[in-house]
Amino acid sequence: MVQDMVRKFATNELEPKAQEADVSQQCPEENIKKMAELGLLGMTIPTDYEGTQMDSTSVCIVIEEISKACASTASILIAHTALASYPICKYGDKEQRARYLPGMARGDVLGAFALNETEAGSDIQSIQSVAILQGEDYILQGKKSFIMNGENADLYIVFARENSDLSCFIVERSAGVLVEKIRYLMGMRASGVSEITMSNCRVPRTNRIQSEGREIARDTLDFAKLLIGAQAVGIAQISLDNALRYSKERHQFGRPICRFQLVQEMLAEMATKISAARGLVYHAASQRNSSHDFSVEAAMAKWFASETASFAAKTAVQIYGGYGYTMDFPVQRYMRDAKVTEIYGETSEIQKIAITERLLQ
Repeated sequence: MVQDMVRKFATNELEPKAQEADVSQQCPEENIKKMAELGLLGMTIPTDYEGTQMDSTSVCIVIEEISKACASTASILIAHTALASYPICKYGDKEQRARYLPGMARGDVLGAFALNETEAGSDIQSIQSVAILQGEDYILQGKKSFIMNGENADLYIVFARENSDLSCFIVERSAGVLVEKIRYLMGMRASGVSEITMSNCRVPRTNRIQSEGREIARDTLDFAKLLIGAQAVGIAQISLDNALRYSKERHQFGRPICRFQLVQEMLAEMATKISAARGLVYHAASQRNSSHDFSVEAAMAKWFASETASFAAKTAVQIYGGYGYTMDFPVQRYMRDAKVTEIYGETSEIQKIAITERLLQ
């Protein structure tokens, strides 16, 4: 039922606007509003706080279906649900949950995750942003880079150093956060990727999430990896769908190109890798549903699915030939969008390190 509902919404509402959103580098506001009306912005939030709280498998289904229509919109949804509302749900105190989660579920408040810095991407130890306690407020100083949904967000989950420890804060945009959109990205161009600067940004002491910052970051990123894997599967699947349809329509040498063995080999390899990637993603989701440690499964799923998305999209462009290299067909967008799934939420190389470390244990 979730899949049918989201697929219909994505096909009718998101897909027709996706190309224009890519060109304009701006996600249509109505996309976010309609996702809120469907309860998708609250899918990681408990019903006690006006959310719709879906299990991990259902959340992955939502992300996969939306990614098939508009990967940029899916990135906004991942940033809001997995990276912003989830840490408040799990680690926030009762007052923090009551203050922020209902608005996030309704779509009144959009969230983003501000961990990455120019000199500290996957290296959490090197974070330079600082938080200094002054009376009942913290003063935050620092700059965060490549913040997905940063342009649209009303609040940010910010990580900063408090003495030698890493702390996590709920920072409202109105507290003095300066936002600068990063333009001319290769892909995911409508996802509002931005840099944010905190200069004497005053945050109430009550907005510090009490758990240790590294624990919050690692747990949140594991969830995000799972959803980025689902996003990559969606991009890969729509690439195959388009390539298959086009290969039936395009004729060369008196027959459709799907009848040539080398094209058939491309389609077969795409379909098989996508099936394997989807299996890894939903296995990791099942592990998370069962409250098992799923961090390695999430790393495997994210790595393999993102590589599969890039392969499938590139192959789709190849099957389209010269037309695939034009803006008239969406496969070029899939190829550009797919690449970042190998990078954000930690790179493919970091996933391999995480997998190997577990094997060596």
